[in-house]
Amino acid sequence: MQTATKRTRIAFYPGAPIANPGKATPFLKWAGGKTELLPEIEKRLPRSFSSYWEPFIGGGALYFRINPAFAVISDANEELINCYQVVRDQVEHLIGALSKHTNDKTHFLRTRSVQPWQLSAVERAARLIYLNKTCYNGLYRVNQRGEFNVPFGRYENPRIRDVEGLRECSRVLQNAEIVCRDFRHLLYKAQPGDFVYFDPPYSPVSATASFTAYSDSPFDQREQRALRQVFRALAERGCHVMLSNSDTEFTRKLYRRFNIAAVQASRAINCQPEKRGKISELIITSYKD
Repeated sequence: MQTATKRTRIAFYPGAPIANPGKATPFLKWAGGKTELLPEIEKRLPRSFSSYWEPFIGGGALYFRINPAFAVISDANEELINCYQVVRDQVEHLIGALSKHTNDKTHFLRTRSVQPWQLSAVERAARLIYLNKTCYNGLYRVNQRGEFNVPFGRYENPRIRDVEGLRECSRVLQNAEIVCRDFRHLLYKAQPGDFVYFDPPYSPVSATASFTAYSDSPFDQREQRALRQVFRALAERGCHVMLSNSDTEFTRKLYRRFNIAAVQASRAINCQPEKRGKISELIITSYKD
């Protein structure tokens, strides 16, 4: 794997296809995943950049699409970061561990009840992938104690063990440094000319719509404001910064001094099917398209 001091320059041209797109696709379904929005995001990529940074990696759709020569991907969710590290470093052991899991409610509940810290890194990653593929709506959610609490999904034939997909993700992740940190660490790391993509837990569109339970620490308005401060500091340093968030008055006010574009996205995860569909989201950049 490349070290953080090795820097490259990658050229893109807004509106044109990515020169060397990755064949890998996300191995996890994650709330707010960006697979559908990739064409809109690609239109707004910077013309060129050095290193790629993504501190809310989630499913990693943009990372896998860009397939950068060097990247630092991170998240505050320890389970998620362990899973990425195992896919990168121990994919064959992971594939073997996944073969032990079955699409059965009893097995699901038994696996869900296990404390992750009791498992090896590989078993822990296999547990996360298995629960993600078989739980209701592919939703990752934890309670205040940090315990996964999504019910069984009752899928007929979930793809628990995608051998070739995991191997391809592993290959692409060889170019990434993967760390468990929150977004503030970029203030000390990202350099002028780097591209930073923020895809945080979204600001709720209503008082009852908040969903930030990706970890046991809520991502509230105070965190949203802290993120805006980091966004602005990186932009002033000379980084190319992009952020996705919900189209709300709060978000628009926070980023009013930057370039804001509204795009249509599908709401794929909602407990009420009638509320799934097209909604407006924002893509915010520190630079002109």
